Amino acid sequence: MPLQDFRVNLGAAALSFAAGVALLQLLPGLPPLLPVLATTAGLLLVALRWRHLWWLAISATGFAWALLHACAVLCEHLPVEWENRDLILTGAVAGLPQGLDTGTRFLFAVDEARHQQVLVPFSGLVRISWYDGAPALAAGEGWRLQVRLKRPHGFSNPGGFDYERWLFQQGIKATGYVRGSTENRRLDAGPGAYWIDRQRQTLRSRIARALGDGPTSGLVQALLLGDRGGIAPAQWEVLTRTGTNHLIAISGLHVGILSGFAFFLARWLWLRSERLTLWLAAPRAAALVAWLTAFAYSALAGFAISTQRSLVMLSVILGAVLLRRPVRPAAGLAVALGGVLLWDPLAVLAYGFWLSFGAVALILYGMSQRSGRPPLWQQWGRVQWLIALGLLPLLLLLFGRASVLAPLVNLVAVPLFSLVLLPALLLASALSLLTGFDWPLQMAARGLGWGFDGLETLAAWPGAAATLSARPPWVWALAFGAAVLLLAPRGLPGRWLGAVLLLPMWLERPPAPAPGDVWLTLLDVGQGLAAVVQTERHLLVYDTGPAFPSGFNTGEAVLLPYLREAGRSRIDLLVVSHGDKDHAGGVQGLIGGVPVTRIWSGEPTELPKLSPGSCRAGLRWRWDGVDFRILHPPTDYEGNSNNRSCVLRVENVSGSVLLTGDIERGVERALIQRYGDELSSSLLVAAHHGSAGSTSGDFLATVQPRVVLFSAGHLNRFGFPSEWVRQRVMAQGSAMYATASSGAITYRFSSDGRVEGPV
Repeated sequence: MPLQDFRVNLGAAALSFAAGVALLQLLPGLPPLLPVLATTAGLLLVALRWRHLWWLAISATGFAWALLHACAVLCEHLPVEWENRDLILTGAVAGLPQGLDTGTRFLFAVDEARHQQVLVPFSGLVRISWYDGAPALAAGEGWRLQVRLKRPHGFSNPGGFDYERWLFQQGIKATGYVRGSTENRRLDAGPGAYWIDRQRQTLRSRIARALGDGPTSGLVQALLLGDRGGIAPAQWEVLTRTGTNHLIAISGLHVGILSGFAFFLARWLWLRSERLTLWLAAPRAAALVAWLTAFAYSALAGFAISTQRSLVMLSVILGAVLLRRPVRPAAGLAVALGGVLLWDPLAVLAYGFWLSFGAVALILYGMSQRSGRPPLWQQWGRVQWLIALGLLPLLLLLFGRASVLAPLVNLVAVPLFSLVLLPALLLASALSLLTGFDWPLQMAARGLGWGFDGLETLAAWPGAAATLSARPPWVWALAFGAAVLLLAPRGLPGRWLGAVLLLPMWLERPPAPAPGDVWLTLLDVGQGLAAVVQTERHLLVYDTGPAFPSGFNTGEAVLLPYLREAGRSRIDLLVVSHGDKDHAGGVQGLIGGVPVTRIWSGEPTELPKLSPGSCRAGLRWRWDGVDFRILHPPTDYEGNSNNRSCVLRVENVSGSVLLTGDIERGVERALIQRYGDELSSSLLVAAHHGSAGSTSGDFLATVQPRVVLFSAGHLNRFGFPSEWVRQRVMAQGSAMYATASSGAITYRFSSDGRVEGPV
């Protein structure tokens, strides 16, 4: 077979392999492993005889390869009977531990699991938090730990981050925490197989000592090590709004630039020696040095997906130099795609995978059709335009928002960060390690800080980022087609249709309540409460869910994405039932991302910075044909925190909803005495997450709900909702749903008498 044909076939084979890998991810469940392996082996054997089946056999191989990796995570999961029970794990710290305000979070490669003397059939990667008394952990250390584990479980909300998908893509089989025990002991202090991560951790510690707790420390760690754990949420917001978050981590662009620099420097130095050039041609020697540089820098980043893609791509290009063979850019990209998925077929689940390959494909598509050779600055400007416009639909589809400033900002930021700041940081960190002096790294970090200050100024512009709510699939199909047309060569007839095809993406609107309708969504926020009530032109948020010492809060992580998905840009009334952290924890994260007209709380003194109004019985109002009424607490009420919860009733012609916060039986009795049958409601959000001390039989008999909803965490330590409460609800004859098992729950009460739910 001619070499050129082989090269074309290699690219096609890589695409066929990738298609098989992607096909597995579209299935609702895993097919049986052995039949798939047998079928794949049979196809490969048949393809040796009938070549026209070769591509089908390669696709089947990709499918089987992805299935093997998926099964390694899903087919060998933690047995259900061992969830939330004390286990003794023996294994090693995998990767870089991340410091928390209250301890440490780290990956742990489990070799053996036991309960007392019983061997538990479980091994693999787990994500563990060690809180009080956590020692300093190092990558590769061997430990025996007493832990409690859960199978992967995340919040399930429209527009929210898919935590379970991320855990699966990372190969993590369970999450949990370390228990205080004498069993916790270090078995081996050596790095073992994680010696690269140990070196990365050493460098991270050096950076932390040199820069302290300054705002640039996390940015430097991200740029040098690909470790983003030290970047504050506010810094991520700046990077997102300016479209520069791809710069603050070791990216494929950085790998390519450093590799190119190493190539030209090595070639120049090699040409200085006649003896060396006679032994090996300068371009081939430079290609080898460039590849080693790319490999070393990718290892420094922990072989992130973007660096994998670049490393494989560079291997193709530099391999062609070593072999003195030409390589087509499109074929090189296809081989890189296949190579990354051969390395890690689960990478196809990562958003960065699609953005990374999409950016390179757009550059090849948009630049390969250009005639002549315009000035470098024009080429660079067109590259930024290609990426900005071409990736816009993908960014909006994946994240719900994209930076409007990205093309102009990256025009300056990319060369500044990649050609100036990154080399300066690498050189400064090397000098700090070799000489022990911190000032070179501190000076380079100061320069990075100045660059970031400029990004903060730009991010403060109100129109810096465009947000988009949910759109049907046909809208996205048109948007991707529009990008292809708009970036096509100028001579292509009908390019103007691309602008027309983009219109539905901006004009299409998500479903919204009609006049007189009311929609309630109880969001999945774990062990907490957050509900959204929508009418035609108004929006009420009742509670904001919890916040955690790590900085994670559900106001920012759950409520804001949900509101963007629903196309809502303003909150008319935020009701914080009371001051408990599982109800009020997300307030700051929420109000930092969306304007709020009014705030009420049953405990206004617990939110002093916000100066909320008092939520008091007797308040009534009407929005868009829907009635709202506060039933509790009365003025000057002196109960405990839970019993000061604001109780809200929402009603239209089709039914009513009762939101009760964390009230206990005493308040329930008082409500029965005060309102009697007026409490009757179609839907009840159970008080205190289903605690046995609330949702009494008398209260249920008075409210007579058709449906009872529970907002409680998956396998929470309190056992909510209580078995007693569930029995009371069943005795009442009400249906019941819990966010822990159902995710976000929506009920729609129409003005024509129809009730839809759960949806």
